[in-house]
Amino acid sequence: MTSKILDLIKKNHALTPKNVGDFKTFKAKGMTFVCEAFEAEGLGHVSVMRAKGFFGLMKMDTLVIAPVDKDLPLLSYDRIYAMGNDTLIVELYDTLGNDMPDFSAINAVKAKYVHLPERFAEGEEPKHWYDDIRLPETTSKKGKKGDTASFDAYTLDYISAFLTLKGEPCNKNEKIARTEVYATGLITQGGPATDVFKQEFGEEKTGEIIRKVLFGTK
Repeated sequence: MTSKILDLIKKNHALTPKNVGDFKTFKAKGMTFVCEAFEAEGLGHVSVMRAKGFFGLMKMDTLVIAPVDKDLPLLSYDRIYAMGNDTLIVELYDTLGNDMPDFSAINAVKAKYVHLPERFAEGEEPKHWYDDIRLPETTSKKGKKGDTASFDAYTLDYISAFLTLKGEPCNKNEKIARTEVYATGLITQGGPATDVFKQEFGEEKTGEIIRKVLFGTK
């Protein structure tokens, strides 16, 4: 799926590979991680992290779009395939310097796929430190293998809608600084993948993965 998302991005934003150094491939907690990062022309930093482990029983994909050329939210796509379950998470984070864009296209996509099984029942999602900056256009689904094709279609429609958002031109350095606030929060206050990396590598190396590879703030 991450390859299909990259193809979507490439339709309007040329992708130039960036050097991720030693983080191209690494292992942590029984999982093998493979990372790529790109400069998306006219958009910003794009990263992909694919992970496999436990004899192929678990697969995790992450793709981040961290806009710096347009004043748009940060987008984080996560997909987890484990023990016959398929979990889809697409989150938007407020890294904006000005007003919110018009999210009507994204909300229309969410309405189209409202029948897909939710990851949490209403009111049951746990609280997180980043809830204040996570936008309500975020979506989170959990199903079985039979839902995978629908989850794939939903993902592509959602991210296609995101890529049509009209972001205002912005100061690149200021935009990176706002993204860095979220990246630092993950490192210091935690997140699912971040916690795994900190246990395996410590905070300094984890910071390099988050900043250099995933969010492109350093």
